[in-house]
Amino acid sequence: MTQSGQEPPDSGRGIPDESGNSGASSELRTTGRRRRKRRSGSGAKGSPVTQNGVAAASFEGKGQNPTLAVSGSISTSHDNQARPSTDGEDSASTQKRRRKRRRGRAKSQTEQASGTHQQQHALNPHSSSQPQPGAEGVTSPKGKKAARRRGRKRWQARNNQGVEQQAVSGNRASNVTSQNVSGPTEESLKPQSRQRSEAKSDNWATSATGEFQKPKRPQGYRPKAPHGQNSSPLYAALDLGTNNCRLLIARPEERGFRVVDAYSRIVRLGEGVDSQKRLSDAAMDRAIEALANCHRKLSDRGVARSRLIATEACRAAENGSEFIDRVKTETGLALEVVNRETEARLAVAGCASLVDHEADGVILFDIGGGSSEIVWLDLRNRCGARGYALTRFIRSWISLPVGVVNLAERHGGVHVTPDIFEAMVEDAADHLAAFNLANNLTEAIASGRVHMLGTSGTVTTLAGVHLGLKRYDRRRVDGTWLDDSDVSRMIDELRDMPYEARMENPCIGADRADLVLAGCAILEAIRRRWTCPRLRVADRGLREGILTELMAADGVWARRRSRSRFDRGRQGNRA
Repeated sequence: MTQSGQEPPDSGRGIPDESGNSGASSELRTTGRRRRKRRSGSGAKGSPVTQNGVAAASFEGKGQNPTLAVSGSISTSHDNQARPSTDGEDSASTQKRRRKRRRGRAKSQTEQASGTHQQQHALNPHSSSQPQPGAEGVTSPKGKKAARRRGRKRWQARNNQGVEQQAVSGNRASNVTSQNVSGPTEESLKPQSRQRSEAKSDNWATSATGEFQKPKRPQGYRPKAPHGQNSSPLYAALDLGTNNCRLLIARPEERGFRVVDAYSRIVRLGEGVDSQKRLSDAAMDRAIEALANCHRKLSDRGVARSRLIATEACRAAENGSEFIDRVKTETGLALEVVNRETEARLAVAGCASLVDHEADGVILFDIGGGSSEIVWLDLRNRCGARGYALTRFIRSWISLPVGVVNLAERHGGVHVTPDIFEAMVEDAADHLAAFNLANNLTEAIASGRVHMLGTSGTVTTLAGVHLGLKRYDRRRVDGTWLDDSDVSRMIDELRDMPYEARMENPCIGADRADLVLAGCAILEAIRRRWTCPRLRVADRGLREGILTELMAADGVWARRRSRSRFDRGRQGNRA
């Protein structure tokens, strides 16, 4: 008979195998696997458990004592009573052992990788002394970043948990003091960051939908400029010409100024002035509408200083003063009608920065709608002067009473044949023959160190067509150099272009298609009188000159230079 709880011999547990060895060794291996499973929390299904945690076995092999067999009828509950332990302790110890094994594996891999790297460095001393991030056992920067991110999350979780525990303990203390049986409130369990955000939102207005809204700013509120941002006053310049109405708003900087806002519209104020000597009602209405838009921009921007000028159309028209009064009444803008000398000086001030530093002279011209100004700058003794200071070197100037509007009205600008174009050139040349810039200008041009500088819609159109722009781009046009041969080729190309093609050209457009050839005729007359090898294009003019003069009169750049010297001196004293 077998003892109580011992398995029968026919179960095959103690029967020797074919080699004559008993199954005790395989039984021991099975017992080890069961022990590892039980440590990880999952035991063998249906396997009997003893008090020592070893499955019951019948040692019936050779030399084994059968009395060592233990009863297998002892249940798992009995085992728990004999060895009291909890699942939390088992899981904690299991996780600790796993972390220890993981650290050991990582350490061994790091040592192996460092040893391999030392061998490679011994074979190749010129190689890098640092292991590569992708090597085994070496953490890459991306992995370090992820580890730091996980650490921050754990730190935030611990802080939030500490805040909640403090809130709960505080509520418990208050409950004991007041003998209140109610638990902690929901507000006390919120993190401090959420409490601060909700406290801030209490000052906001609540809409009908229940959403928070920011409080309304008081009337007349103007936000302050951020720290480090320029808060200099704004300047504005308005040029109401024979053809265009232009506005420019800028802010002074350490060198020059930065444009904040701009406006330009073709109004053709001088339409019919050459024949009727008066401004038409339709032209004045178009100009007043554009000026009203300019007034709104000036008010919205809060401009500190401005100068608003009117040129040839208001000078030549008999009702020019009446128009100025009407503008003052309807728009609130006070226009100033400037003379031709002032107009020439402002053109130089606006384009002076584009003068070649090594030039001995410059022929500057401004082809306008009702007049054209030509200025001779004699720079042979400028002694390094540049910029606005070049206005002191104006040797002579002339103002022709011919522009693109009145010249196109006399000869026609829609369908222009070569004969009509030549007639326009001769008309401009006749006005030009009555004036003489200087006696020694021809000698200066012969030296080869004199160039032309053009500021008008005519030369900017030529530059845009020359560059092949699909859309007019001021940044590419302003400052472009054109050879004399390029200018001749562009004039011939525009002269042979039909009116419809000029309208479709993106650099001309429908508003200027009937005026561009008149401007080319005036330019051709100037080139025939004074031939220069190069022409520089300026997409700037009177407005830039006005801004330059206003800022220079206020001493904006002088104050900035003195302030920078004072700051440098203070820094030197501190050092």
